[in-house]
Amino acid sequence: MKKIYLSIVATAVILSCGQAMAEKGGRHHDEHINERSAKNVIFMVPDGMGLSNVTATRIFLNGPNGDRLSFEKLPTIGYQSTHSADSTVTDSAAAASAWAAGEKFNNGEISCHSEDTFCIESPATILELAKQAGKATGLVATSTITHATPASFGAHVNSRKCETEIGRQYIEENSIDVLLGGGIGSNSTSSSYNCAQYPGQDRDAVITNAQAQGYTYVTTADEMNSIATDDAGLKVLGLFNAGGLTPEYLRADGITEPRLPEMTKTALDILEDNQAGFFLMVEGSQIDWASHANDPDYQLGEMIAFDESVQEVLAWIDAEPDRRHNTLLIVAADHETGGHAINGPYGTLSNEDELIEAAWTGTDHTATDTVVWSQGPGSHELGRAMDNTDLFTVMEDSIE
Repeated sequence: MKKIYLSIVATAVILSCGQAMAEKGGRHHDEHINERSAKNVIFMVPDGMGLSNVTATRIFLNGPNGDRLSFEKLPTIGYQSTHSADSTVTDSAAAASAWAAGEKFNNGEISCHSEDTFCIESPATILELAKQAGKATGLVATSTITHATPASFGAHVNSRKCETEIGRQYIEENSIDVLLGGGIGSNSTSSSYNCAQYPGQDRDAVITNAQAQGYTYVTTADEMNSIATDDAGLKVLGLFNAGGLTPEYLRADGITEPRLPEMTKTALDILEDNQAGFFLMVEGSQIDWASHANDPDYQLGEMIAFDESVQEVLAWIDAEPDRRHNTLLIVAADHETGGHAINGPYGTLSNEDELIEAAWTGTDHTATDTVVWSQGPGSHELGRAMDNTDLFTVMEDSIE
């Protein structure tokens, strides 16, 4: 009996300490949130980000003893394996498709199991399920808007390189309410990417079709900021560069492109008007590109912009009490890129505004598990070791 009593006391102490640590180190964790379905689902992707990228950015911004980044303060933390159906090391297409559709796909496939260049099975994505439930939908990225990660939520094609077809499907088949990012890519003419089944398409045709279907088309930050976001049924297509957006560390005064935090805020302002709620995917696409280039300055700029975008989301959630109870927020990287590590300074502490001493294992993706931060309805299911397909299940359950 004494052992049982001590066990009960120890459990109570552990739970009490855990709750105190959550409240001290991050955002308050409300257990009642986990009993509710989600009106809104916001999925934020720091593409290619590893935990060392988080540490390096935090040290630069706040010093070794400084405050955590915004998404680090989310109360539920887990981690995921990222392999694809045919490779230990995934690409963004297969990884995002696993989130979007809850199944493993081959590298290069966009929510589509393909054979002989054609989709033979295309399970519904979480964006499409949200649309069926009457919710508004949005995709925001700093890559082309038709790049692999956003594409996996809003299209079904055999190859990530069929970007014009992806854009067509966004407009014609899924009528996605908000699309903000770089340009619309072309369909590859290389036989290795198998886009020959989508002939006669181009970027201008996608834009013309969108305008014919009532989309407001904008190409600059000023045009985006002038949108009357409270218009009922508003649909927006924002394409701000021919390719990806200009990297943060290369931006000069007078640039006309919006930044990721600004696009995120605009998307929220538009989507919040849907009474049934919304699904929004926001990608800091170029964290991955910076790591491919082994470029710390590039990486740091994209990481800071991504965290500022998370701040926009958290500010939106906290603006009204009910939003915290009915919004599932997930922050997860699809894979790690470059094998980034922090090698120093050794023997002395870094100062704020100083870059860490970085090392890299290569210039491609790695198979390292990645961290998942979350809060809101269903997030209690994400505080564990998972496969990337499990995130789809949590999102699907939360919107049913």
